[in-house]
Amino acid sequence: MDWDKLRIFHAVADAGSLTHAGDTLHLSQSAVSRQVRALEETLNTTLFHRHARGLILTEQGELLFDATRSMNKRLEAAAARIKDSEEEVFGELRVTTTTGFGTLWLAPRLSKLYAKYPDLKIDLMLEERVLDLPMREADVAIRMKEPSQADLIRKRLMSVRMQLFASKTYIAANGAPERISDISRHRLICQNPNSIQVSAGLSLTHHLLTYDVPSLFTVNNYFGVLQGTINDLGIGVLPDYVAEDTEELVRVLPDLESGEVPTFLAYPEELRQSKRITAFRDFVQEEIQEQRRKNRAPKANAAE
Repeated sequence: MDWDKLRIFHAVADAGSLTHAGDTLHLSQSAVSRQVRALEETLNTTLFHRHARGLILTEQGELLFDATRSMNKRLEAAAARIKDSEEEVFGELRVTTTTGFGTLWLAPRLSKLYAKYPDLKIDLMLEERVLDLPMREADVAIRMKEPSQADLIRKRLMSVRMQLFASKTYIAANGAPERISDISRHRLICQNPNSIQVSAGLSLTHHLLTYDVPSLFTVNNYFGVLQGTINDLGIGVLPDYVAEDTEELVRVLPDLESGEVPTFLAYPEELRQSKRITAFRDFVQEEIQEQRRKNRAPKANAAE
């Protein structure tokens, strides 16, 4: 099958328009149309329904587009490996993680990575949906559970637990709960139980809501929960790593926390030799080690 025709078909299917595909490929609309028609004749099938609004893939076109999309992702992976220098770290690195971890832990630390590798270009994709790494929807992922996709290199980074926090101002004005039943006298700030979140956090939230909480403020990510908490709205359910970087917060009910949430870094096997991946992986691990050292320091001082 003619690779050039497949390339043009893929561009048309992706754009949904002969004109837009032609602009991308630097070809005239008529040239693009001829190539698509020739491919349809080769396959003896119709790949597009022609409408005034544009082009819509037929069932056969969908099948071919799935194949060319997979081919395109593999080619991107190969190009990424080829572009990786043996001595330098540069180019685009697409990182995906959850909104909470990305905004509250990762993004504030990235200045250190850029200081070391100024030619790196990071595209940080924050969403709860698990992107397909083998299909190159992203290069590397940090997730709150072990990835189940095949052909991935995965490394456990740390464990996270959901805990209860309030601002110092809120505690001064409202007091701190001394037992879990006291939560019924405070506003609870948490992720909406219907939003996508780790099961350990959801279980803790459901448990707290059994105590007849009079007022509730819910958000669909932990960044929003943090903003509500530091701005004195009430007691927030937050990942433990948030308090380590936020001086305004005080932990309340310290004996209460969620189950352990394992955190993994993962990337495709085919990117094993990528200098960008290696640099990012090492950076994340170093930051975690530094965080652990800081957490141990006060305990060591108190023992002296």
